[in-house]
Amino acid sequence: QVQLVESGGGLVQAGGSLRLSCAASGSIFSINAMGWYRQAPGKQRELVAAITGEGSTNYADSVKGRFTISRDNAKNTVYLQMNSLKPEDTAVYYCNANVRTVVPWRLGDYWGQGTQVTVSS
Repeated sequence: QVQLVESGGGLVQAGGSLRLSCAASGSIFSINAMGWYRQAPGKQRELVAAITGEGSTNYADSVKGRFTISRDNAKNTVYLQMNSLKPEDTAVYYCNANVRTVVPWRLGDYWGQGTQVTVSS
């Protein structure tokens, strides 16, 4: 139905930057909200940032001023620019999208496979 493929994770030193990308493909009619979540070892998955189809954004307090979420609707892609990275940002980052599919005709949430971000001190 819908596939979300993330890229851009890796190892970076504290203070560095990374840019994550997530491209959606499949039987897509429209995409509503898209977002990035993360899960560190031993912790629950948490929302990092989200963006609506109209471009409104919200961020976790811990990343405000450092991370920027954006999207390219023509490419069905969402990005997460991460600056001033800290060791506590280390986690697996997951892309999420609320998608209206054509076949079958339904609205549902989809997840990417996750990409590891490791920030060394």
